[in-house]
Amino acid sequence: MNLVIDIALTHIRSRMRQTLVGLLGVATGVGFSVMMASLMEGSQQDFIDRLVDSLPHISVSDERREPPVQPAERTYDAVRILSLSTEKERAGIKNPFAIIAALEGWLPGSVAPSVQSKAIIRYAGRDTAATVIGIDPKREVKVSQLPTQVTQGSLDALYKASNAVILGDGLASRIGARVGNTLTITTSGARPLFAQVVGLFHAGVRQIDDNQVYTLVKTAQILEQQIGLVNELRIRVDDAMAARDVASRIERQTGYKAVSWQEAHEDLLSAFQIRNAIMIMVVGAILLVASFGTFNIVSTITHEKARDIAIMKSLGLREATVRRIFVLEATIIGALGMVVGWVFGFLLCVMLGQIEFKTGFTDATRLPLLYSPWHYAIAGAAALGSSVIAGFFPARKAARVHPVEIIRGAS
Repeated sequence: MNLVIDIALTHIRSRMRQTLVGLLGVATGVGFSVMMASLMEGSQQDFIDRLVDSLPHISVSDERREPPVQPAERTYDAVRILSLSTEKERAGIKNPFAIIAALEGWLPGSVAPSVQSKAIIRYAGRDTAATVIGIDPKREVKVSQLPTQVTQGSLDALYKASNAVILGDGLASRIGARVGNTLTITTSGARPLFAQVVGLFHAGVRQIDDNQVYTLVKTAQILEQQIGLVNELRIRVDDAMAARDVASRIERQTGYKAVSWQEAHEDLLSAFQIRNAIMIMVVGAILLVASFGTFNIVSTITHEKARDIAIMKSLGLREATVRRIFVLEATIIGALGMVVGWVFGFLLCVMLGQIEFKTGFTDATRLPLLYSPWHYAIAGAAALGSSVIAGFFPARKAARVHPVEIIRGAS
């Protein structure tokens, strides 16, 4: 075995220029694959942190997946009567706190009640539509990151003023309201409600910052003119990726529509899947090009070392031994390229992480990157495997040539 290693290292050192070219080819493939994987997964993680973790993972509303059964359908099997109004039911989730208690018995997370209503916000002669969300501040801390998103005032300030509200900073900027101002909130069919701004929040998502208003549950109930109303349960689970399964179980248990963050953002998740497929194809192409470089180098070495092969086989080395020499050469080039590629990929990630940029959509000032050992392991394994395969075919061809044919051809 020592002889095989010595011969392989001698071949590599004798063609140092080509060896460096092959090594740099493998290193480039590994480095760029690590960088792209870090950038792609980092952007996905940033999406989850900003959009998913800023909101409850599951929202249970007072809606049903299936429309209510028509009265005629309960009586007749063969007759279907359309355009009949259903029985008028009281809005909201029935026995919400009993449902919360039942969910807390098994749910791996936290539950908070809320009241959602659509309203018109009026201030300084400006009217704008907004979503008013009534919350319980003590429970809301456990289901969303709203307490950390409050930039002016605090969540507890909702208790310190009559009909207090916390506005999204985008909404406040649009209507010109500040902390301490009094504005008017109006819902359909209800009397205007005067509310005091006690805080501003910034979620980093334009749709939320420009349209949402938080207040106490009792204030939202007054707006809806229904005391005791709870029309949404806000749920946060310990494992965000398990939200879809948990939402299905909640829906089966309660009968109310439970929407996980995966369901709410299916279009964006589909886009991520397409982007991941593109990333895999690009990284695969880079590694394939690098493997061709290794293939070319090993082929050149075997061609130029034809006389050496003839001598080795004349001295009694078997085909398997000769093949092992050249496969080992490719493996060494791939391994060195893999290590250099790891360093190169890490430096690329560090450099990208230092680039600052600003957009009008998010507050991010740097590229989101995710450092994971799996990126290095997968890229390194792919590069090493492609190098071994690239070295195997010319090694097999060289080992099969009869020494007499080589010597006769050389003469």
